[in-house]
Amino acid sequence: MTTHQEDSRTTVWGPPPTAPPRAPEAGEPKQPAARRLWRGRPEDPRWARPAFLGLLAATLLLYLCNLGASGYANSFYSAAVQAGSRSWKAFFFGSLDAGNAITVDKPSAFLWPMELSVRIFGLNSWAILTPEVLMGVGAVAVVYAAVRRRFSPAAGLIAGAVLALTPVSALMFRFNNPDAMLALLMALACYFVVRAVEDGRTRWLVWAGTAIGFAFLAKTLQAFLILPPLAIVYAVCGPVRLRKRLGQLALATLALVVSGGWWVAIVELWPASSRPYIGGSQNNSFLELTFGYNGLGRINGDETGSVGGGGGAGGSGRWGATGWDRMFNSEIGSQISWLLPAALILLVAGLWATRKLRRASVTRASFLVWGGSLVMTMAVFSYMAGIFHQYYTVALAPYLAAVVGMGAGLLWDRRRELWASITLAASVVAAAAWGYALLNRTSGYLPWLKWLVLIGGLAAALGLVFAGRLSRRLALGAAAVGLVAALAGPTAYTLSTVDSAHTGSIPTAGPAGASVMGFGGRGPGGTGGMRGGFGGGGMPGRQGQNGQGQQGQQNGNGFPGGGTFPGGGMPGQNQQNGNGNTQGQGRNGGGFPGRMGDGGGMGGAGGLLNGANVSAEAKKLLEQDASEYTWVAASIGSQNAASYQLTTGDPVMAIGGFNGTDPSPTLAQFKKYVAEGKIHYFIAGGRMGGMGGSSSGTASQISSWVQSTFKKVTVGSATFYDLTRKAS
Repeated sequence: MTTHQEDSRTTVWGPPPTAPPRAPEAGEPKQPAARRLWRGRPEDPRWARPAFLGLLAATLLLYLCNLGASGYANSFYSAAVQAGSRSWKAFFFGSLDAGNAITVDKPSAFLWPMELSVRIFGLNSWAILTPEVLMGVGAVAVVYAAVRRRFSPAAGLIAGAVLALTPVSALMFRFNNPDAMLALLMALACYFVVRAVEDGRTRWLVWAGTAIGFAFLAKTLQAFLILPPLAIVYAVCGPVRLRKRLGQLALATLALVVSGGWWVAIVELWPASSRPYIGGSQNNSFLELTFGYNGLGRINGDETGSVGGGGGAGGSGRWGATGWDRMFNSEIGSQISWLLPAALILLVAGLWATRKLRRASVTRASFLVWGGSLVMTMAVFSYMAGIFHQYYTVALAPYLAAVVGMGAGLLWDRRRELWASITLAASVVAAAAWGYALLNRTSGYLPWLKWLVLIGGLAAALGLVFAGRLSRRLALGAAAVGLVAALAGPTAYTLSTVDSAHTGSIPTAGPAGASVMGFGGRGPGGTGGMRGGFGGGGMPGRQGQNGQGQQGQQNGNGFPGGGTFPGGGMPGQNQQNGNGNTQGQGRNGGGFPGRMGDGGGMGGAGGLLNGANVSAEAKKLLEQDASEYTWVAASIGSQNAASYQLTTGDPVMAIGGFNGTDPSPTLAQFKKYVAEGKIHYFIAGGRMGGMGGSSSGTASQISSWVQSTFKKVTVGSATFYDLTRKAS
């Protein structure tokens, strides 16, 4: 047994890593690199490094399993990846198409790893999604390293396993949204700040600022949510003089501005006429996008051009109820909250246990950094009134995992103190009881598991109460049972997530029925079931088939503000031409009861969130003379355009951007493109007009002009307009 240098406590989980790695003695032979990789630090238990490498290997294999089933996953971003693999200009700006008509509604950095992968390996599901998997493995490694340094290898393994087995982690580290990169970079920022508290070196804070800056280039202002706790913790707990601490924080801020601002400066200074339109903005400005639609609009719900805001605090909007319990409700709980009650208990316990340590205590600072990031992010998510999706909660996963690992390790070391053993037992009871409650929400899924979780957790908690008096073997047995009980529920949901395909814009983790908010998602049929109605009819819930939702109203097509689904139904990824009667293949195949729009074509919300099935005949039509055009076609809404672009491999212009509400191109610009022979076809039926908005605007004007001017071409049930042939 060794002595913890900071609080004079002892540990039996291996030597505490408070001291720097032991330097080799004079004359001591240097071990081969392979042996050092396998053995790790000399002061570590022999099992520590092999167990860590095994955790990384298991995470990699788990996340790679069935990866190709999701196809292009979010076709909106996959189309941008395809464009960036063809055009370096599209690569830099994040254009949706290689013709550089419009960008995605985020900065482009999160696309770069996928685009480089596709340039090397070609356009396919594995090339797009494997970089996301590697980010997940990297995040597990970062969390392990952060916890292991201050606590123990076992605590680090617990933290890494919690992160890997959180359902939303298994979802988003296998999906092509920006959140995988964001979560990895946020974990790195926390790690760097703790390292700065250890030795007071400026470089760690500069690295932290750089990580947050690049996280901004992945998902804009969400990267700044943890800035307050990180800055405050170092300002208070840094081991150097106050003046130097403030100077170091100023340098970290400069690193953040440079790493996050260089791309923004280039985009804003670049002549708008020679770059793509900034998707998601109303004035072709990335700054407007950052502080409006992707920024403050997400907080207060004022999101011009978006698909709808949410409810105020305590209210219920299109994106679910807000309030202190949002992370635990039926929409969000199964994604992230399995160990959240336990984490909060362990966070309070960790801060209490370290209350008397010196100001610069790294142990306490670790709880403040990771716990502060958890609480800050959770609070914002709980009360934000704008667009909110379940998968956003992956940002919480690294913080939660680190707090669980640190708290469990600290209380285990102090288990001979009655308060510590009781608190450790209480955290296991909280995890087991909440796991039972979450499993009970999907009572048809592994109905026996909830009882094993509850009984196992209670039995383990009883043993942990007396852990300080039991033999080491019995105490470890109780801890192992408690860990298994706590992780059994999220592990089952994670395995279900890995076993399923996930497509569309709003995927969810877990088995069918695990989450009821959102459009599209699981499997080709999507996950239906948004709370609240739209106009005259609600969006049907999960388990919809043949365009008919099994839950929710089915008698209206209207959107508030006059917008409609001109193309009709939305059965997820298998939507065809607005008929609303194509059965989804996913287990959660929710669908919109549809009606035919003018000219058929891709239905409104289908085009918004999942895209279209493109027939072989339509593909053949668009590929004719494709090399003679900048865009083989134009369609309203990015998902619809993305489907055709991914099918043909040729650029397709997305009129109006993601929602169809961006004023780009204008009618005059579109007429100019047509006159110059840059666009071959117009794909009918993709019009959105916005949810919560109006069907008027540039997209509607272009659609009306095309339909009244050019020859209509029908291919199967899809309708196109040949922009090189006037209507007779």
